[in-house]
Amino acid sequence: MPLAWSFTVLCALLALPCVLRLVRLDYVRLGPGVRAGDLAELLLVIAMVAMLSPVGGPIPAAGWQAVLGLTVGWLGVSWWRERRSCQPSGCGHHALSALAMLYMVSAMPQHGAAHGPWLTMSTMDTGLAWPAAAVLAAYFAADALRAGAQAMRLRGTEPLPGHASRTWCRAAMGAGMGYLLLAAA
Repeated sequence: MPLAWSFTVLCALLALPCVLRLVRLDYVRLGPGVRAGDLAELLLVIAMVAMLSPVGGPIPAAGWQAVLGLTVGWLGVSWWRERRSCQPSGCGHHALSALAMLYMVSAMPQHGAAHGPWLTMSTMDTGLAWPAAAVLAAYFAADALRAGAQAMRLRGTEPLPGHASRTWCRAAMGAGMGYLLLAAA
């Protein structure tokens, strides 16, 4: 239980830089793709907090399935439209992240006496399909290492406002997603 609360708090802290970027950054100059990435990241952080919280989330699992399904569609279409542009926003990565979360939410127990319809991974007694979870975990671990290395190179020099914060958050979320996928397998 203390480990679940620790992960919940750490993920909740990742919401702060997302919100600060959304409030402070000039998205007219940075482009709508950057804003879409920041919004997607905030949604995914909130979903991760809901999944990790030992008491469950405030939205039933079916609600999260709907929200994450719409997010996968929205980001998938955004990725498809931008695939030829020179400045990708990471919509493909965020779409895959939302798809992995949708996969985890769908595998969670939906109606148990212990937690009702609320989301909670701490009472999850069924496992994810091993090959799919392992492939997704490997992707997120590799992405976390890549983002962490990029964040280390960016120390002190930032090409775009909020880029270092975005990169550190991506590294932390990737590591968390990899861990969750392996823990749930």
